[in-house]
Amino acid sequence: MTTGLPDTDHQQQQGRTLDPQDWDEIRAQGHRMLDDMIDYIANIRMRPVWQPIPSEARERFREALPHAPCELGEVYREFADYVVPYATGNVHPGFMGWVHGGGSAVGMLAEMLAAGLNANLGGRDHMPIEVERQIVAWTREMFGFPPGASGLFVTGTSMANLMAVLVARRAALGSWVRQYGIGETGGLLQAYTSKAAHGCISKAMDIAGFGSDALRCIGVDRDHRIDVSALRSAIAADRKAGLRPFLVVASVGTVDIGAIDDLAAVAALCREEKLWFHVDGAFGALAILSPALAPRLAGIEQADSIALDFHKWGQVPYDAGFLLVRDGERHSAAFAAPAAYLRRETRGLAAGAQWPCDLGPDLSRGFRALKTWFTIKTFGADRLGAMIARSCELAKYLEGRVRAEPELELLAPVNLNIVCFRYRAADANALNGDIVADLQEAGIAAPSSTMLDGRLAIRAAIVNHRTEVRDVDALIAAVLMFGRQRAAGQLPLMEIEAPPLAL
Repeated sequence: MTTGLPDTDHQQQQGRTLDPQDWDEIRAQGHRMLDDMIDYIANIRMRPVWQPIPSEARERFREALPHAPCELGEVYREFADYVVPYATGNVHPGFMGWVHGGGSAVGMLAEMLAAGLNANLGGRDHMPIEVERQIVAWTREMFGFPPGASGLFVTGTSMANLMAVLVARRAALGSWVRQYGIGETGGLLQAYTSKAAHGCISKAMDIAGFGSDALRCIGVDRDHRIDVSALRSAIAADRKAGLRPFLVVASVGTVDIGAIDDLAAVAALCREEKLWFHVDGAFGALAILSPALAPRLAGIEQADSIALDFHKWGQVPYDAGFLLVRDGERHSAAFAAPAAYLRRETRGLAAGAQWPCDLGPDLSRGFRALKTWFTIKTFGADRLGAMIARSCELAKYLEGRVRAEPELELLAPVNLNIVCFRYRAADANALNGDIVADLQEAGIAAPSSTMLDGRLAIRAAIVNHRTEVRDVDALIAAVLMFGRQRAAGQLPLMEIEAPPLAL
């Protein structure tokens, strides 16, 4: 029968498909890309952690919209020459600036497989969703949550924290909030966290319609944990003033120094006051995998919800955030929105009672679960836990190095994997800010900076599984070198040379 449509060969010739005309050619190019990226990871120590982007490289990405095709090899060459050398650097063992995981070759390969499947995990009955459900079950097991607990992959903990606020909002106000908004009653709701909590909590309150002023930021104790006594007093005062406390957000690994709130005490207070107990465990929650560290998280199993990132301490490639909710029905009630085009059937591709789109705002969702599944299956929970404990041991080693150097000063307790210190000087804030930039621009190490009680700190967060003692020693040596040069009024010399990715 004649359909009137051109045959496959003619379609390719006319450009009506994006498949290559020569599969062997793209296979060879793909193997080259894969080999180059594996070499990139394997030889990462040969490269600077980070280097400034030259103006000519930026200009490459200011061109007009391309209308004509370009050979894949040419596009790849531009990537190799102008993108790879100027990446963030968190694959490198000397990256200690922010809590970014180092990823792994296993995760990279899994990401490639996921892209090949091109699965949409919003819903329907296909195996990738079962892979995500497997991770949900494993995460429930990690934290001792009941079988009815639900979970969902999201971009990161900022999104997971926002979603937790929305679940808590629906639990506090009932179903009408999704139709009419928070209204006058919702305007009385009050949430609580510590002054050391991540800024995304305040942003979540803003986006959820409460406004950032509806979040009380409670003071911290000498260990930078939320002051539970002050929290209790704030709740009582707000109730007396006619407000409605509904949510407490505790931190496992605060953004500045990695402090862990007293989760058991906060959980007990939330039960007493009938408040939603949420844990922001962006990187710290996965310490549960280490037998040595897990006792510090006592009480997390009582949380109503937990937000965490597998792409941090879990070493899964970006992005792989996750939200776990104790009561799966409350979770679904906050997001499920039946529609004719999302009709559930008893058989066929549209089968299944609950789809992931019922648990969050996204209908289009990538296969984040596959790289997480590959990572956990390949390395095992015990090895991942040992890696997490090792990064905390390295932080203790760095603390010891700082204490042993008279020119350096420790600025905060070392709780997990974050060490805040500085070079002693008359104008210490300005000098240490220069040292951080010097370290980054020299490509030796990439710490960040933060302010602690008005003092600028060099903040080293050891997250990358590749980081070793020699990387910590290199950081200390460079801080001392640049500190001495800056204190003497000398400008440090920067020498950066990165080998090409592809020849």
